[in-house]
Amino acid sequence: MSSSSSVTVHILDKEYSIMCPQEERTNLVSAARYLDTKMREIRSSGKVIGADRIAVMAALNITHDLLHKQEAPQAQTSSATREQVRDLLDRVDLVLATDPNERKS
Repeated sequence: MSSSSSVTVHILDKEYSIMCPQEERTNLVSAARYLDTKMREIRSSGKVIGADRIAVMAALNITHDLLHKQEAPQAQTSSATREQVRDLLDRVDLVLATDPNERKS
């Protein structure tokens, strides 16, 4: 059974103490750094004012990226499958187009 301990992270100039299992500590710190970076990028753009709004925009951007990355492998797999099917159809067409007497050898 894993024990939890408090981890302190800094996000947009604020300090947060979060309870976290020891084995997840590194992931939590990385996630907090990533969120902090995204929020700073949004704040520095000057288009969004207020920590709450910046946090919501960062959450939307991160969620959009995550969903896009989840869809991408499916599209790549689908494309690769289509390519394999086309290749097989080309091979079948080639075999069917050859003289039947040549295929018997």
